[in-house]
Amino acid sequence: MKKTPLALAAVAALFAHAAWALPSADDRVYTADQNSNTVTVINPATNTLVGQIRLGNPRPDVLSPLYKGQINVHGMGFSPDHKTLLVVSNGSNSVTFIDTATNQVKGITYVGRSPHEGFFSADGKEVWVVVRGEDYISVIDPVSFKETRRIQTGVGPGMVQFMPDGKLAFAVSSFTPQVDVIDVKSHQIVKKIDVVSPFSPFLQFTPDYKEMWMTHKDVGKVTRIDTRTLEVTGVIDTGFITNHLSFAKVGGKVLAYVTIGGENVVKVYTTDKEAKLVATIPTGALPHGIWTSDDSSRVYVGLENGDGVEVIDPAKNQVIAHIGGGQAPQALVYLSHVAGADGGTGNLVPRVNSDPLNIRLQATSAGPGDARGFVVSRNLGVIDALEVSLFKLKPQTTYSVYLDGQAAPVARFLTDAKGVANGTAIGPLRELAAPGATQAPAASSRIIVMEGNAVADVARAVLVEAR
Repeated sequence: MKKTPLALAAVAALFAHAAWALPSADDRVYTADQNSNTVTVINPATNTLVGQIRLGNPRPDVLSPLYKGQINVHGMGFSPDHKTLLVVSNGSNSVTFIDTATNQVKGITYVGRSPHEGFFSADGKEVWVVVRGEDYISVIDPVSFKETRRIQTGVGPGMVQFMPDGKLAFAVSSFTPQVDVIDVKSHQIVKKIDVVSPFSPFLQFTPDYKEMWMTHKDVGKVTRIDTRTLEVTGVIDTGFITNHLSFAKVGGKVLAYVTIGGENVVKVYTTDKEAKLVATIPTGALPHGIWTSDDSSRVYVGLENGDGVEVIDPAKNQVIAHIGGGQAPQALVYLSHVAGADGGTGNLVPRVNSDPLNIRLQATSAGPGDARGFVVSRNLGVIDALEVSLFKLKPQTTYSVYLDGQAAPVARFLTDAKGVANGTAIGPLRELAAPGATQAPAASSRIIVMEGNAVADVARAVLVEAR
């Protein structure tokens, strides 16, 4: 039968929509914001902030013994029908269930020490939350919000996800260099797979579920595991602070998008037998969470130090939009067809935080040549938080952080066995730390890091503010 021009146009439109349809106004992007203790809600059709779900107070307003909100909003998962968003807060040991149509909290479950991520089983009947501060997965009934059992794992489970047939689950670890493969029906571990590093915060399946890819944040690698043979098939050297990853179908090929926090880029790899780097996309400060829209038309990246989300067009491999969000976003997910009848604005508050100030530290001749660091200054109202991250310094050594021109250090930090230190200083610091500031006395100010308790001296500093 001969097709009319109208019919041909309809077929072409249907094909175009199926192959490369842009996000819908009913879709949402969510981020778990660790410092502001919010969930940021973004409309991907317009790349605009809809609002935030406030689960607690911003740091440091969480230290009172009477404080009842969530602390360190960190991990995310969702139900198969997209009706429930799962939010894990590792400071308050909580799992929050949120109705995606109303943005309202339906229930809260408290689990063991420092949970990290959680996900619904393939049939939606169970929620598995990894309790990273201990050695088990908490299994929760998503109707009663009660823990029903525990699955013993290696120390420090980091994340768990399920195969679509509901038979197997894969759990990576943050402290044990193994992957636990779990029989979902019996809740028993059926195999342990050795991997190259003990610190694996994230895993994701390829779209055909033939492989599981996992990140190794500490050594900057990605491991590939065959989900049928349960064997490691490859390890990719990705880069300093390898965080999360996602997949997109581009031009008939599946590509992997990996956030490299220490380089402020997303690296794009083929998923061939030998993965090849095909693109490096510059991003804002410290990319962390990442997720792809259902149709692969967009990839969304949370900026841990940039307090926002950037949007990548995978057809062009470039950032096309930036949306301000909560403080220190960690996990990020994309959910389709979830906005309620009110347009998805119910139970949201306006953005509770302002944009941060990011400062990069570079090595000098006085310290280790590969030393590096980041500083983020965030306004907390009448005071500021100066978050300092130092890397590749001497292990088990004290370092003092100064604003040049001030006699007393802003803070002192002790590095760990790997020469890493992280911490926060609270005070009126933002103007003094601002690069290029012109108001006295900030005109001569810069951040410098001294070894030990030495007084501030740019000539002998091991790290200085990059300019």
